[in-house]
Amino acid sequence: MKFTVDRDFFANGLQQVSNATGSRNTRPILGNVLIEAYEGCITLTATNLEMGIRVCLPGQIQRPGKTTLPAKKLASIVALLPKQDVDVTASDEDQVKIQSGSATFRMMGIKAADFPALPESTSALETFLAQDSLQRMLKSVSYAQSHDENRYILNGVHLKLREGKLTLAATDGRRLAMVSSPVEEQGSAEIILPARAVSELERLLGKGERIRVAFSEGHVAFGLELNPDIQQKGLIKELYLVSKVVDGDYPDYLKVIPKESAHRIKVDRGLMYECVRRCALVVSPKNNSIRMKVSNPVIEFSASSPEYGDSQETMAIQYDGPDVQLAFNPNFILEPLSCLTQDELTFEFGDELSPGLFKTQAAFVCVIMPLKVS
Repeated sequence: MKFTVDRDFFANGLQQVSNATGSRNTRPILGNVLIEAYEGCITLTATNLEMGIRVCLPGQIQRPGKTTLPAKKLASIVALLPKQDVDVTASDEDQVKIQSGSATFRMMGIKAADFPALPESTSALETFLAQDSLQRMLKSVSYAQSHDENRYILNGVHLKLREGKLTLAATDGRRLAMVSSPVEEQGSAEIILPARAVSELERLLGKGERIRVAFSEGHVAFGLELNPDIQQKGLIKELYLVSKVVDGDYPDYLKVIPKESAHRIKVDRGLMYECVRRCALVVSPKNNSIRMKVSNPVIEFSASSPEYGDSQETMAIQYDGPDVQLAFNPNFILEPLSCLTQDELTFEFGDELSPGLFKTQAAFVCVIMPLKVS
């Protein structure tokens, strides 16, 4: 194998796939990136057997072939090469020479035949979404995923495609975030996308207009279209991410969303975020709650801890109901407020034992469980 590629293109491609590499302690080749050079395209692929990412780069192919090299070390080398074209030559014994300007490196690879193949999206059930739409949807729910390894079913985002609507949901048992959007596909599918794949997908989205989502048995694949400005940075064709799905049944989260709430107010998202953020500066791990007294015509926020003292904030609202005392984990308020883009939200609540709900007109709901008012 022998090819020439732009240094910046090579570095960018390696950056896109490197997070999908696995541990070299289990299988050394999982720490490598598969490099294939055929028909004017240099393909880079990385996988940890749970998730894989593949990108294509333009280049001059002098001799087709393929090999694998340690991904992290190769990325470090390429990032520091002179800003010139990079010549890569691999022998039949997978000895690889990397040359750029005055710099020359020789690395020992592992045969490409040992590299695990990525599952391909052969499913008949596909749907297309705007990348910015899916990115906003993931951002608006992903913070609610559980990080408790004992509750592995909740360690991801639930995707449900049904009757022309895609619904994303995440919960850790103390809060729930859900958002929906119409799609063209009328088929049905339901999967749990693992947290690591969610994080990578959020990072990769935004490089083009549309994304192709293909559902298959045990896997879900995403094909990202690339804008011309992204192609100018060296990525061509389609950026491909495939992930195993979490095996199991996601809980029926619709049951925890109250059908009716006793009280409802409209709040300015940015203003409420700033009030809660400032007030929460005095909380501690042992006193991690913020109190809200809802009355006419303000919400009074307060927090305290023996270590840092106390704080108070007020925010004007339109409300004509009875005074209600509430208490919540401040992070459960701040995270949805920071991830949404709408300026005006609806906040629904009942008494001090009832959950609070944030809603928008864009089919978004966030349920947060209350804390004891002290």
